[in-house]
Amino acid sequence: MYVCLCNGVTDKKVKEVIQEGATTMRELYKETNLGSQCGKCCQCAKKILNDELINIAETQVQIQVA
Repeated sequence: MYVCLCNGVTDKKVKEVIQEGATTMRELYKETNLGSQCGKCCQCAKKILNDELINIAETQVQIQVA
């Protein structure tokens, strides 16, 4: 699914950048140019960012407990 139509950024690309270490919208912007045009994608991108960071944190907690 396209998150940013202006720059052709998909949710897969956003998730990939997060898995590579991005933890803020500023870092997503630097890597993908997300939100640099109309800005309508920022809310969706922020939700993906938050969801992915929660998933990463939960995975790390599970690894530490195991």
